[in-house]
Amino acid sequence: MSNIEPTRPLNQWTWFFHLNGYHWFVLIVAALGWLFDTMDQQIFAVSRKPAMRALLSERYIDEQGRAVERPPSEAEVNFYATISTSIFMVGWALGGLIFGVLGDRVGRARVMLWTILIYSLCTGLSAFSRGFWDFCAYRFVTGLGVGGEFAVGVALVAEVIPGHVRTYALGLLQASSTIGNSLAAVLSMYLGHLESLGEFQNWQLWGFQMTTWRLLFVIGALPALLAIVIRWNLKEPETWVAARQRALAGDISQGRMGSYAELFGDCRWRRHAIVGLVLGTSGIVGLWGIGFFIFDLFSGVIRKHLISVATPPSEIDGRVAFWVGLASLLMNGGGFLGMYFSSFFANWVGRRMAFAVAFSAALISTVMTFAFLQRIADLFWMVPLMGFCQLSIFGLYAVYFPELFPTRLRSTGTSFCYNVGRVFAAVGPLVLGLLTRYVFTEARGFQEGFRWAAVTMCVVFLVGLAALPFAPETKGQPLPD
Repeated sequence: MSNIEPTRPLNQWTWFFHLNGYHWFVLIVAALGWLFDTMDQQIFAVSRKPAMRALLSERYIDEQGRAVERPPSEAEVNFYATISTSIFMVGWALGGLIFGVLGDRVGRARVMLWTILIYSLCTGLSAFSRGFWDFCAYRFVTGLGVGGEFAVGVALVAEVIPGHVRTYALGLLQASSTIGNSLAAVLSMYLGHLESLGEFQNWQLWGFQMTTWRLLFVIGALPALLAIVIRWNLKEPETWVAARQRALAGDISQGRMGSYAELFGDCRWRRHAIVGLVLGTSGIVGLWGIGFFIFDLFSGVIRKHLISVATPPSEIDGRVAFWVGLASLLMNGGGFLGMYFSSFFANWVGRRMAFAVAFSAALISTVMTFAFLQRIADLFWMVPLMGFCQLSIFGLYAVYFPELFPTRLRSTGTSFCYNVGRVFAAVGPLVLGLLTRYVFTEARGFQEGFRWAAVTMCVVFLVGLAALPFAPETKGQPLPD
């Protein structure tokens, strides 16, 4: 059982020796599913602005009969990029609600297979978008799969891995997300370099001119192959199977499987769900409504630099893609450390204190980065530091949320906390865009309004801090049955 405590002393630095072969298989498969999930997220984060520039361009015939293409303004690109992000996150939230329930009702492994297929195939379709709205449609459906995968993966690992090393395994699972982010960054850097050399000028696929952003989405379809491994080798956790058998036998003494009525009908689980939702919303808005827009901020910094040193216009987009990819690598390098070591910190000081430190550090580091990142040199320390602080919160989510709910509601509750927060978080990018466009404008004396819009939105981290007095402490306790 996953909640059995150790019979011998545990050295936290060698926890992995307590896993057998099947434990490792489950952890690796779940980590790969989440890794490719976040690779898709990061592909979108680094590609949305190039995609907007291409999809919003208008073609017309001038007075001399020549075909002319009018590129969108930077304000238009920023505005529609935030809209596409919000649509993606709404799909993410809805997918989490749907597949979280299914994970409790039909099984963790089966639902993981479905979600991986959905986000992989629709990521590939995003490469062949013809306009803004079909791009958003693909991203919405992709979000359904992305939102569903996390909860079932976390529930699977939490229930299979022995209880005395569960926290560390979940921390490693969440940290694997940064590897997916980094893969997307490396691909962006490499393809951006090739594009700057003109390698894609005559390369078309199904009638579409291939550029870095389109190729990234094509590559994002490959994780569908992981579904084959899941289909033939992954078993459902014993605790879930036992709960399912009791439900099929008509035993209603423990409540229904995968039910929001059950989740909110019990005052204990209702309180846990609401507190978890507030915690999740704070960190998710902080990352998706602010943190991931650091790539857009830095792309502007590096673009100005390239223009100032007389870089040929044909090379600018490719070089910007390379530097944005490097920024993503640095952020995720810091994030890996933050996520992984947050599990050790949570075991040391407790879940609530760990969240308090993480939210406070995220607030300070994010304000500092958006307010003061001006030079290329700033990239190499500000961005990793912000990544460490912001993503350590997500490491704590993976540890804490499964500990709040019983087996029959674990996927449902975890998904509710993590993904319903995206309904509110989906408003974050839109608010950022509106603040930039209508509040922090040049007419009001703000030369770089985007920076100050992001700084203003950092108050969202205070929301997470305000919820902590109501959060139950779960350190050292077994999973609820």
